[in-house]
Amino acid sequence: MSEFAPYAINPGNSRGRARREPAPVGRSEFQRDRDRIIHSTAFRRLEYKTQVFVNHEGDLFRTRLTHSLEVAQIARSIARNLRLNEDLVEAISLAHDLGHTPFGHAGQDALHQCMKAHGGFEHNLQSLRVVDLLEQRYAAFDGLNLCFETREGILKHCALKNARVLGDVGERFIKRRRPSLEAQLANVADEIAYNNHDVDDGLRSGLLTLEQLEGVAIFARHIKEVLQEHPKIDPRRLIHETVRRMIGTLVMDLTRESARNIEANNLRTVDDVRSALPLIAFSPAVRREQQELKKFLSVNLYRHHQVARMTNKARRIVHDLFEAFLDEPQLMPPQYHAAATADSARTVADYIAGMTDRYAIREYRRLFAVDEI
Repeated sequence: MSEFAPYAINPGNSRGRARREPAPVGRSEFQRDRDRIIHSTAFRRLEYKTQVFVNHEGDLFRTRLTHSLEVAQIARSIARNLRLNEDLVEAISLAHDLGHTPFGHAGQDALHQCMKAHGGFEHNLQSLRVVDLLEQRYAAFDGLNLCFETREGILKHCALKNARVLGDVGERFIKRRRPSLEAQLANVADEIAYNNHDVDDGLRSGLLTLEQLEGVAIFARHIKEVLQEHPKIDPRRLIHETVRRMIGTLVMDLTRESARNIEANNLRTVDDVRSALPLIAFSPAVRREQQELKKFLSVNLYRHHQVARMTNKARRIVHDLFEAFLDEPQLMPPQYHAAATADSARTVADYIAGMTDRYAIREYRRLFAVDEI
């Protein structure tokens, strides 16, 4: 029996790299992609980029780096059970947030507003831009020269106007076709990871309470199970055990429902995947619970007044940095000056998007605080 299902991506049906290279020795093409991502500068920066809480607020909250690792773990477990390409799923999962700005979605929204007159800003497009162009590590090419399927998975969403200038990787948005099952899986694993780990971080921070969460069906069901089995469990372990079980339920449901969808569609090739409806999905009942949790977090955590205060500061930092660098590109480090001559706004966006939370705060102080140099 083949290692992969016939509808999975494998080295034999990959579209390859934009620039041809000798085949890797001792590892697959997608393992090579994963390794290049892990060794990239953009990946290391994820350690100091925010999920919900700004980096300096605490050492134990999730960052983009820990989130990406958690997505990869969830996605690989499901991929193995569905006989998909684990290495490709891992590469996509580890790279999916490379283009995120500092300060999470607040930073992204602020940078998009700044860039509205210059083509806008999308973090998925920026992640692709990082691996295609901005990483400069190899003598023969810019970027990481990743396989088509890895690049396709990184680009989860894309406006049609942008898809039209992206060549092969933008094709599916124009033709309304699906990406690989590996790409679909990495996308849903991202949702599982951030919803459940934001619950953990929200409780750890004190911005959420157990009493609030007991009104959310999926949380209430699992915490009840834990308390029935371990009535004297301490509060910290209670939270960990509940979140762990929630993730387990979502992973098992997604695996079962996706396997049913694959069988029902009688998939035989990767092209069958591309012409079908999305196949990596929760059952309707679990999807409703997941949506309820997502809505709860949006109202009670992401819009919490303490989070809102920090995100308001973050937007101001990004806006002011953008205006300062656009007005005077020479304020940026020398390696950005040549690119700024050709396209100053996009170069400024690249510089800001690559910043960590603490580096952005430091740059802001350097530019605007009279006691900093």
